Amino acid sequence: MLRSVGASEHMARTKLYPRPDVAPPDLWDDEGVTNPDAPHLVLVVDDSAMQRKMLTKALHKWGYDVMEAESAKDGLEICRSHQVTMVISDWMMPGMDGPQFCSAFRQMERDGYGYFILLTSKAESREVAEGLNSGADDFLTKPFVFGELKARLRAGERIVEMHSQLVKKNQVVNDALETIRTLYDGVQRDLSEAKRLQQSLVPETDIDFGLGRATMLLKPCGHVGGDLVGQFQVSKTEIGLYSLDVSGHGVASALLTARLAGYLSGLSPTQNIALIDKGDGTFAARDPAETAALLNNTLLREFETDHYFTIALAIIDLTSGMIRCVQAGHPHPILIRQNNKIELLGEGGMPVGLIPDAPYESFEFQMNPGDRLMLYSDGLTEAENMRGVQLDETGLADMLKMHSTDCGTELMELILNDLQQFCGTTEFDDDVSAIVFDYQTTDTSPSVIPEECV
Repeated sequence: MLRSVGASEHMARTKLYPRPDVAPPDLWDDEGVTNPDAPHLVLVVDDSAMQRKMLTKALHKWGYDVMEAESAKDGLEICRSHQVTMVISDWMMPGMDGPQFCSAFRQMERDGYGYFILLTSKAESREVAEGLNSGADDFLTKPFVFGELKARLRAGERIVEMHSQLVKKNQVVNDALETIRTLYDGVQRDLSEAKRLQQSLVPETDIDFGLGRATMLLKPCGHVGGDLVGQFQVSKTEIGLYSLDVSGHGVASALLTARLAGYLSGLSPTQNIALIDKGDGTFAARDPAETAALLNNTLLREFETDHYFTIALAIIDLTSGMIRCVQAGHPHPILIRQNNKIELLGEGGMPVGLIPDAPYESFEFQMNPGDRLMLYSDGLTEAENMRGVQLDETGLADMLKMHSTDCGTELMELILNDLQQFCGTTEFDDDVSAIVFDYQTTDTSPSVIPEECV
């Protein structure tokens, strides 16, 4: 369908194309093809066959692949079936004009970016804004010279190439993220399994020895941690309790913790470094200070690690209530008497695994029926509230006094709940662990200890 052409537009076209079969002088005045190795596909959309012919001839000379359409509707059909990288479209066309065509082009799903140039005799800012809002990248105001068109096409090539490279790099990033996500999921599964395995190091958290009761708490700040609490049987009348804290957090600390659990195993007394095999199937307790020294030398000699650990180890005579203990860099054991009097035991001591042949000393104290002993990690006493104030030993002792009538797992749940309220969060910055021993009677009969604890 023909449309009327205004005088000004006719003059512009005449000036642009003096003759339909002869290219303008500057058309051949170029530096060769633009990209002969990977030519871009350029779509020329114009209702004037003469203009399409002139543009196509120039584009072929510059090394482009070219397709033509006499209307925006035909142009859209081509764009749907071909990977057009650049479009040169007239503004004034019957039916759908250039800006409308550009807007429809932008809404299409495409694999790459398409550079869009509008040819127009409109030069007012309002019209330019309209074209930009439709999605056009560039304008050429008629009349124009082909050298300028070629320069703008080269600029379009750079943008298309940059977009293509950006898409490729984004794909590389997305592939890398997917790989990382897969690895992360695998690590999360491994960490979850490691958490279950670490929890298995404390198979029982509430043990009644008849003459006393031990309750344990172990809460890593991540999937796995460096804290450990445990107990082992020495004889029918003696038990060992310990609380240890490996430096650092995470997998490396947890691996060392697992190794240390083997050295203090309650299931394999022959492997327990705190026990002396008497050779007749029975065992005696090694002095806690000697045990700490052995652990220190073993860690420095056999472990290639920068980690160290602190420990409080207590050997308890259930019949007499006498306890022999070592404090190796660990927080002071807390003893709460039946009258709620608080005693902080020990004088500190050196951590294990820092200095060869470090000296350790044991100390003794007497427990009476109704007394309570607590060994714990610094994750409890160094926990901070919202103001940055630490709970410290006094705050922990106050919690114990407040729950003096509670015992067992209920006691540990109450302490954990109090700590969460103090910190204002359910997630702590450090591992939290503790073992509480309640001394119950002075009955000297060894038969009161359950057979399964022997």
